[in-house]
Amino acid sequence: MSFPGLVFASSELIKKTGQRVVIVGGGFGGATAAKYIRKWSNNRIEVVLIERNPVFISCPMSNTVLGGTRTIDDLTVGYDTLQKKYGIKLIKGDVTAIDPEKQAVMLDNGHVSYDRLIVSPGVDFMYDKIDGLDAQVANESILHAWKAGAQTVMLRKQLEAMPDGGVFAISIPKKPYRCPPGPYERACQVAYYFKNNKPRSKVLILDANPEVISKKGLFTAAWNDLYAGIVEYRPNSAVMKVDVATRTATTESGDVKADVLNVLPPMRSGLVADMAGLSNVDARWCGVDFLSYESRVHKNIHVIGDAIDYALPRSAHMATSQAKVCAAAIIELLQGNQPDQNPVMANTCYSMVSGNEAMHVADVYRYDSEKKVMIAAAGGGVSANRSELEGRLAGYWLKNILSDALL
Repeated sequence: MSFPGLVFASSELIKKTGQRVVIVGGGFGGATAAKYIRKWSNNRIEVVLIERNPVFISCPMSNTVLGGTRTIDDLTVGYDTLQKKYGIKLIKGDVTAIDPEKQAVMLDNGHVSYDRLIVSPGVDFMYDKIDGLDAQVANESILHAWKAGAQTVMLRKQLEAMPDGGVFAISIPKKPYRCPPGPYERACQVAYYFKNNKPRSKVLILDANPEVISKKGLFTAAWNDLYAGIVEYRPNSAVMKVDVATRTATTESGDVKADVLNVLPPMRSGLVADMAGLSNVDARWCGVDFLSYESRVHKNIHVIGDAIDYALPRSAHMATSQAKVCAAAIIELLQGNQPDQNPVMANTCYSMVSGNEAMHVADVYRYDSEKKVMIAAAGGGVSANRSELEGRLAGYWLKNILSDALL
């Protein structure tokens, strides 16, 4: 996809003087890639990070804002350190076009040229798959709160305003979607809030999948042990329609009316990926070379994070792991070398099921040269049980990953 005559009709926002990597998206993946390209190249490679939001807000642990043990400020980190300590050039704004042929990224007020481009777009939502739902409804009333920030705070306020004895219903789309255990963790956190503040209220989980798809035994035990009579789980209950006025969700098995309706629509790669035609798998996900994360569609463009088509967990830790492999590969490629042919990466995901208890899943992934994909190595798995120790470790994990990406 090219934009003839568009790119160079506007001014270059930052004059390019040497090798440059432009990164679109300052989430866990994009921020980590920016930092490590600068560090590992000894500041030789210029990095320009384009991000629309003024600060970074962590999606991991954002469900605890709903439970009441954290605030959104606890999850917020600025981009100042990336700029001052590592010399990363930050542009705040929205990308309006990407021209792979001219190797330039367009914004409203100009363009930025690149030698290599990393797109870390996260996910966007397929509102058209649910009748009655669109971006406006999702921003104002039937929230998804699946991008931490304003909607997280709004959803907390909806819970606070809900009468004791009311119903909170969360709908989960069919996999794949961002953060497989996240909706089940959210159900636990809302149930924790209800148990302590509105004990007659209920949590209803409407899962489009036939069963809990992550940490099934651990979540089921938490619901039975901690929240008996509060949490109800319904599999094969995809939401097909919502009535905003009555807060009613139409599912495969009937209508559900809730005081607070939290609908997670089906997800796809962030729409900025479409600006370069990168969403080449089912017009939904981005195919990449796992040795470098270079797009299967365009050379010199790399995609990392939740937008990729792969059988790996769409998680923050996985995004940072991919970012480091991608950063190392780009440094080699810009020197005319081949990237590491045997990359290894890790993933750990904690789920808080109460105010102080958590459990985790962890795996190490290695590149399979025959299948050309990342494969989980032996030895990973899930916690034996939930515990307060795991809850403390989850807090340490959050501090470490935020520091690794942004500080």
